Amino acid sequence: MKPRSAYRFYGAMEHAPDDPHPDAPTQPEPYLASPELARAVNLALHLGRPLLLEGEAGCGKTRLAYAVAYELGLPLYRWDVRSTSKAQDGLYNYDALRRLHDAQMQRFLGEREQAASPSNDPGDPRNYVQLGPLGRAFALCESPAVVLIDEIDKADIDFPNDLLTVLDEPWAFTIQESGEQVQAEPACHPLVVITSNKEKGNLPAPFLRRCIYHFIKFPEAQLKRIVESHFARRALAMPAATDLAIRRFLALRQGERLHKKPGTSEFLDWLEALAHFTSPVTKLTTDGPLPYPELLIKLRADWYTVVEQR
Repeated sequence: MKPRSAYRFYGAMEHAPDDPHPDAPTQPEPYLASPELARAVNLALHLGRPLLLEGEAGCGKTRLAYAVAYELGLPLYRWDVRSTSKAQDGLYNYDALRRLHDAQMQRFLGEREQAASPSNDPGDPRNYVQLGPLGRAFALCESPAVVLIDEIDKADIDFPNDLLTVLDEPWAFTIQESGEQVQAEPACHPLVVITSNKEKGNLPAPFLRRCIYHFIKFPEAQLKRIVESHFARRALAMPAATDLAIRRFLALRQGERLHKKPGTSEFLDWLEALAHFTSPVTKLTTDGPLPYPELLIKLRADWYTVVEQR
């Protein structure tokens, strides 16, 4: 068994796994990680700390977990945080209603009919436990996993600190209904990638102290390579006006006082529209109107500045 500290992430889309885990992503992720971001991933792998990512919307925070899992051949378990999420949701869920239903059916049908029924035995609470993303990662004994906790700041203020009781020694939790303890093997502690958009302010200090932090900058210098990898993955020809599109896009980001600057994902959508929907009226020029502004501008104030004033 290979310990997690022995894995190394390069993030250059040149490494494919030799023997990936069945739960690993099957499609290569066209992701170019900066040397600083790759270093942060490798520090998190080596030290066993959660990796906390912040950055503009559309800068690739979420997709990084997919890129790491694919390149290293590790299973990926995703947890989308909501306003009602609790820390236990990532560990396990217990279906008490289904157990009650099966118990009632057992009394109604009788033991003979129940023996032939495909429903679970209500006498065993383990039949009604379903592990969550973190729980599945803890239960692995053949390799570490990548766990993506997406948009942690959507949950209430207690959520991050509640995670600390699990994402720290002894890396274990107890299923209260069955009394079972699930403990991650030391060599298989998961790589936990956490994204944040600061929707509710800063995260608690005790939580931040235990994380490795990285702010993902907009990849201005790598934009053309990102475009090339994106179109190559989809077996599409590179648009002829790619260089001009990049110049116009960067001028929009740098030259306008936008409330919400478009990110990489918006740029790729815009470039694809330029490649497949452009007509003489919407052709991209050096200083003409910006074609398809609805793909880049997402706020009314920015729309007024960029579109209606021109």
